[in-house]
Amino acid sequence: MLGTVAFTSLGCDKNRVDSEVMLGILCKNNFRIVTEEAEADFIVINTCCFIKDALEESIETILEMAEYKKIGRCKGLIVAGCLGQRYQKEIFEEMPEVDAVIGTTAYESIAEVMKQLLQGQKTIKCLTDRNQAMTEQNLRMLSTPGYYAYLKISEGCDNHCTYCIIPKIRGTHRSRSLESLLEEAEFLAKQGVKELLLVAQDTSIYGKDLYGESKLHILLERLCKIEAIEWIRLLYCYPETLTEQTIAVMAKEPKICHYIDLPIQHASDTVLKRMGRKSTQSILKEKIAKLRKAMPDIAIRTTFIVGFPQETEQEFQDLMNFTQEMKFDKLGVFTYSQEEGTAAACMEQQIEEEIKENRKDRIMELQKSISAQNCQKEVNTIKKVLVEGKLPQEDIYCGRTQKDAPDIDGLVFFSSEEELLSGDFVKVFIKEASDYDLIGEVKNEPSE
Repeated sequence: MLGTVAFTSLGCDKNRVDSEVMLGILCKNNFRIVTEEAEADFIVINTCCFIKDALEESIETILEMAEYKKIGRCKGLIVAGCLGQRYQKEIFEEMPEVDAVIGTTAYESIAEVMKQLLQGQKTIKCLTDRNQAMTEQNLRMLSTPGYYAYLKISEGCDNHCTYCIIPKIRGTHRSRSLESLLEEAEFLAKQGVKELLLVAQDTSIYGKDLYGESKLHILLERLCKIEAIEWIRLLYCYPETLTEQTIAVMAKEPKICHYIDLPIQHASDTVLKRMGRKSTQSILKEKIAKLRKAMPDIAIRTTFIVGFPQETEQEFQDLMNFTQEMKFDKLGVFTYSQEEGTAAACMEQQIEEEIKENRKDRIMELQKSISAQNCQKEVNTIKKVLVEGKLPQEDIYCGRTQKDAPDIDGLVFFSSEEELLSGDFVKVFIKEASDYDLIGEVKNEPSE
């Protein structure tokens, strides 16, 4: 064994996949993964800096982990991911505790970097072309519960929204080949994975760079043929590029959850234009109508940004009216973050933080009532639920329906006369509902 490694992964699901690949590479190269930082010879922080809060969390985590160089056995502190890619010079200047920086496309060099640290090298920069093609990812060590996993189908983004720094950090849109994704999905299925969550910066244009047009619908059809996979879930699809073929496959294939994450960001045409988004409110309404016509039971999740530069009260009210009309099943709201290096950061009439927070509170209060109404509609129905675990003190289980993605959406809390395991599928009769969660009891044996 060359050494022990503790790992902290911050930010999005796509970052999590990168972390899992690094973990797999380290294990293959005779490093042992530990959960306690005090026992680690090396500590890796896979960072995020998408918005100000994420940047601050990354910096705080680095400084916290640096303490183990004093109180633990740590002899190497490695910063990976977005913060390392964006601020490698500043990290070494302002954080002398950091020994190595690994960029967003260089994570496959993690073992080599640690071997260099073992040989006494310091301040190692490992930054490769941020636009390099994606490579195989079959060495992953899952950090999720064994029954679900994220499948990152592409990297980077071509949209260049005026508020977003991601293209400058992660490069242009690059898809993985169909063959490599199917191979990885087969590998995950053999490990016991039952639910695949497809992720990318822009999932809906998967394959356009490789094949000349979106092949997401083809990928979905092929994934559905993997016998052990029972649920397939789509995250981060841009509404304007979501194709008719993809919607048709979602409606046709029983393994594909009637669930989609559409990051809309706003509904006022003037704000969308300032954001550099390619949608209009008309396009959004049309695409949502098509999804609901094809799948009347579909759960649509979206995210909004409030307090964007120059956002007027009327533009915000347009967003409120749109929310009331669309009645999204799931909704997250961010206050605008003024990111260095973006076009929006230089715009005039930046909105005061107090106004941003007020608008966020108002729209979330509206969504709370919409969510409560949607949950009430589920009472007296029977739902297929994926068991997530048990609350031993309350003697009840919790799980998710097809309408709930892990970590971000609601749960079903239910009783069962028989012992269940995490990863089991059961049918639950819904007796009650809260604002975001459902309550019920198992009525049948675990479904096959």
